[in-house]
Amino acid sequence: MPTEQSIKVFGGSSNPALTKRICEFLDIPVGQMRVVRFADGEIFVEVGDNVRGAEVFVVQSTCSPANEHLMELLIMIDALKRASAKSICAVIPYYGYARQDRKVQPRTPITAKLVSDLITAAGATRVLSVDLHAGQIQGFFNIPFDHLFAMPVLLQHMRTNWNPEESVMVSPDAGGVERARAYAKRLGSSLAIIDKRRPQANIAKVMNIIGDVQGKDAILIDDMIDTAGTLSEAANALMEKGARRVCAYASHAVFSGPAIERIGSSALESVVVTDTIPLRDGARESKKIHVLTAAPLLAKAVRRIHLGESVSSLFV
Repeated sequence: MPTEQSIKVFGGSSNPALTKRICEFLDIPVGQMRVVRFADGEIFVEVGDNVRGAEVFVVQSTCSPANEHLMELLIMIDALKRASAKSICAVIPYYGYARQDRKVQPRTPITAKLVSDLITAAGATRVLSVDLHAGQIQGFFNIPFDHLFAMPVLLQHMRTNWNPEESVMVSPDAGGVERARAYAKRLGSSLAIIDKRRPQANIAKVMNIIGDVQGKDAILIDDMIDTAGTLSEAANALMEKGARRVCAYASHAVFSGPAIERIGSSALESVVVTDTIPLRDGARESKKIHVLTAAPLLAKAVRRIHLGESVSSLFV
């Protein structure tokens, strides 16, 4: 096990509960760090522990409010660098701005690359994240990047609650086919794909379902749920095509805008997410939404990084 002298884990304001669970799994205390905001909104950070020569991990999801949490992460990294930490691993369970990974039209930014440059410039020596929206973001960094998958966490729940022979894994769009196929292979279920057209950002319209869902339990799988437009449309379309019931699994519970209302009024029986992003108030009150913790997965990765062991073997 890591020792208090050799490893330090700090957490920002985005998800203190997850940081606490990670430290409990590692059997070490949460690092002492004071994060305050001045009257004008500026962020000030003071490291309360001696980190000179220590291997440091900073847990911070850049979820809503994304800009505030990102800036807080950068300042924490800078504070730790100036406190002479030996190494600083930015543990970013949810990597904000990941959907801006390429130019989709002229004169637009690639903000995911900008964020990577900021994190590196701040002083991070390694990055650890979960289920990136676009895997190529790893290549935006010139420092080691460990990309974890929430699959072990979600699969365990699927195997406990669903019969593979009566289930069909469904990708809500063409971009998620590889993910859905990987889950279907490990669960032993069949596969279906939803052909979707998106007339404008955050508005989805289901056009067609490829695959047999008649009389089966449909399991929608995605990396994140934002406004839940895609999921609610997909669930309704699956029921119209004869699915017995529909549930959804996702790594990141973004839940912005009308997401909770859409989930509540949709044909979805349940929505299972991880705690990479803390649930907002409305989501915590919903009986359809269930949360699994990613803390053991992240803690195992932190321990393996610290001990110089393979991280990829977590998924083999």
